[in-house]
Amino acid sequence: MANAYLDIGIQSRMNRIINPIDNRVVMLAVDHPYFQGPTTGLRNMSATIKTLLPYCDCLMTTRGAVRANIAVEDLGSKPIMLRVTGGNSVLFEELSDEKLTVTIKEAIRMDAAGVAVSVYIGSANQHQTILNLTDMINQADEYGIPVLAVTAVGKNMARDLRYLALASRICQDAGARIIKTYYCDEFSRLVDAVAPTPVVVAGGKYSRPPDAIQMAYNAVQAGAAGVDFGRNIFQDDNPVGMIKAIGAIVHGNHEVKEALDIYTACLPGARKLD
Repeated sequence: MANAYLDIGIQSRMNRIINPIDNRVVMLAVDHPYFQGPTTGLRNMSATIKTLLPYCDCLMTTRGAVRANIAVEDLGSKPIMLRVTGGNSVLFEELSDEKLTVTIKEAIRMDAAGVAVSVYIGSANQHQTILNLTDMINQADEYGIPVLAVTAVGKNMARDLRYLALASRICQDAGARIIKTYYCDEFSRLVDAVAPTPVVVAGGKYSRPPDAIQMAYNAVQAGAAGVDFGRNIFQDDNPVGMIKAIGAIVHGNHEVKEALDIYTACLPGARKLD
């Protein structure tokens, strides 16, 4: 009976993260400063989050950002995916040298719907980051909290199907409830490799709106549950238009041209968030 209650807790939190009506999600990633420091588009994080929060389903962020930059009244019932690994910065060549930095009790205290752990398969610290994931899953499962595994890519690792499918399947077998990875050719094969675990696609570095919207469309068509975009939204000159366009792709099943029309319609008076 106890296990049944834990399963209910996990499913309840999964339903907060991923819309149970269409099993899709638009996650807004604003966790970049944990290793990048001041990030373009997030220097005034409070304003950025307040502006974009109404248009996402879930906010991927850090403990410090929640404390310093997110007003309770703005957050409302919006679920948080809390990053719980870190320990390095862009100043250090080997980004994979991460450890758990937030306890599961802290995540519970902050009412996180889920927690996110980066895993660097094929890196110098592969072993350590896999154990970070399994350690957090062991802790989180006790309290019915889902873990999102981020298949982070090091400088010398290719973002191709062979690598990303390998990394994603390792994360699934470790017990991750959601996989975050990059889009690649033959992406449907990656989705099939980890089914039924939902897959969300990372945006990566900023790219032109047509390219980012096309990637979101391709990913969803290939079976992704949605996206976890950050820089492709908050670094755009038209961030509200961009997140609305992505939402139209993910939840509205719009074609790319229709989503671009939504983006363009928001252009008058648009400004870059900084």
